This record gives sequence, C-alpha cells and structure tokens, in this order.
Amino acid sequence: MKTLLKFGIASVWLVFGLVFKVLGAVPRHRLIVSAVLGTEWARPITVLIGLGEAALGVWVLTEVFPRTCAACQTIAIATMNAIELHVARNLLLTPVGMVLANAVFLSLVWYWALHPAERGA
Repeated sequence: MKTLLKFGIASVWLVFGLVFKVLGAVPRHRLIVSAVLGTEWARPITVLIGLGEAALGVWVLTEVFPRTCAACQTIAIATMNAIELHVARNLLLTPVGMVLANAVFLSLVWYWALHPAERGA
C-alpha cells in the first residue's frame, strides 16, 4: 500500500508538471501564470514551474528526507493556491474544489512522510 501511495503522489507531480505545464497539455496553467506575471513570461515560467513540480515527483520516488519533501510540497501547493485564488480566481475551474482536493492530497503526502517504517513494506 505504501508503494502505491508513493507512486500515486509522484505521478500527480509528474503529470501536472511535465504533461500539463512543460508539454502544455492544459493551456489554462499558462493563462494563470500570464495573469500573475504577464504574457511575455507565461511560457518560460510555466515550464520552470512544471520542471519544479516534476522534481518534487522524483524526490518522492527517492524517499530521501520524506518530511522535508512533504514540507516543500505543502509550501508549493499553499503558495500556488494562494496566488491563484488572489490573482487568477476567474481562471480556476472550481476554487473550492481545488482547495479541497489539495487538502486531501497533502493529507496523503503527510501520511506517506510520517510513516517511514512502513515504507516499502
């Protein structure tokens, strides 16, 4: 079960980062960045954010410093959500749903991070 959870968490970061942002499969992400930083910077910053998200996914797979990894994921999600809700709320499909989904996701992240003895069992 822990292995499934690890791969599930990592896949969220990899899909959102590489597929949605780096490859541009969901243009809305670039529009959100554009609302924050302007059109000129939207594409390169969206790609950088996507690469950062992918790096978080790889970090989860390594299982190195899981609590620090969970803290970084929490900071990343809280920061992105706060900016999106403040600056680009009109571009969000469901603001409340996003916050709830991310709360559930972070609960799973912290469960994974706080149970290292069970990891890999």
